[in-house]
Amino acid sequence: MLQLVDVGKKTLEKYEGVIGKEKLDELRQLASPLRGARVAHINATVYGGGVSELLRSVVPLYRALDVKADWLVIPGEPGFFEVTKGFHNALQGAAFDLTDEVKETYLSHNQRTADLLERQYDYVVVHDPQPAPLRKLHGRDNARWVWRCHIDTSEPNPEVLAFLQPFLAEYDALVFTMDSFVPAGLRDQRIVIVPPAIDPLSPKNMSAPMDLCSQIVEWTGVNLDRLLITQISRFDPWKDPMGVIEVYRRVREEVPGTQLALLGQMALDDPQGWDMYQAILDEAGGDPDIHVLTNFTGIGNMEVNAFQCCSSVVLQKSLREGFGLVVSEALWKGTPVVAGRAGGIPMQMPEGVGGYLIDGIDECVEKTVRLLRDPREAQELGAAGRSHVRERFLITRLLADELRLLNSLS
Repeated sequence: MLQLVDVGKKTLEKYEGVIGKEKLDELRQLASPLRGARVAHINATVYGGGVSELLRSVVPLYRALDVKADWLVIPGEPGFFEVTKGFHNALQGAAFDLTDEVKETYLSHNQRTADLLERQYDYVVVHDPQPAPLRKLHGRDNARWVWRCHIDTSEPNPEVLAFLQPFLAEYDALVFTMDSFVPAGLRDQRIVIVPPAIDPLSPKNMSAPMDLCSQIVEWTGVNLDRLLITQISRFDPWKDPMGVIEVYRRVREEVPGTQLALLGQMALDDPQGWDMYQAILDEAGGDPDIHVLTNFTGIGNMEVNAFQCCSSVVLQKSLREGFGLVVSEALWKGTPVVAGRAGGIPMQMPEGVGGYLIDGIDECVEKTVRLLRDPREAQELGAAGRSHVRERFLITRLLADELRLLNSLS
């Protein structure tokens, strides 16, 4: 069988203080026709990245509404994940050599995965390209099938998209973060737009005393008597960590003493992450004020929470981005963000809300320096960002969208 992830239990009532009773009642009403339904969410990794964070929060909330939801993780091996990382990059527009060997690795692994899917479900939600062929290889099995794409596929590599398209055609619905991400070749299918969201009660986003956050950050070697800018993301070229280091060096010329933290999660399905990690260390060149930290050096959800609370500015200098949950996470703490105008980031930070959208290094330096020098503006932008996230990007809204989709498929 596929790995069944233990997600524990959640109590829906705990969210009332965040979203209000009216929205909780709406969730119960949406879930009423689905009580007892069996729902499977299937992805490629139990840790690292936004998809695993979403599933860890949303699956127990399904269960709290009497929907029998499971989170299943496909088996993995390095050769398969090398291929699927290539697919991931190609769907974001990178070049890729789609050889017969690549196709064989991808399909043979997915066939083994399909054979392991033994439990019976009423709805199956498959996440991202890694397990995309499951619907075709496993068969319908009396279920409704949804493919959920979390990446920016607005300009995909046409050869890779053409290879995946017959598998995607088998699904009852395709879910994307934004309408602009939907490739023209898929628009004749049923398309649903559902942006991701954060869990305000998870360890990464829960309210924590500032003195505790400060203690956690200083434990890593950061001196909070000086200003701190932070980027939190996978170590991936699309997140432009080298550009972030250049921004830091130029900001430091104008605001002496500024420090940089680069926090990254090493994910099971991202074998290129280790190479990028080493490249970042090489670029940092032993600068004691550049702190490169990972989940393998003690950085977990609470540490990320603390850094987002204690940073003067959070950067997200993405070149391409599916959504960028870390933007909403930082704004939820009231911390201003300077971010690339990429993918789903602008919907989290409309003009005058949360911080500044930038198009290059010069602008990133300018806006970061501006916020470091003007704490009042930083505080006002951060507060506006928190209100925007409360209205649009909390996990309960995501759950409501998914319940509407499942109801429509039934």
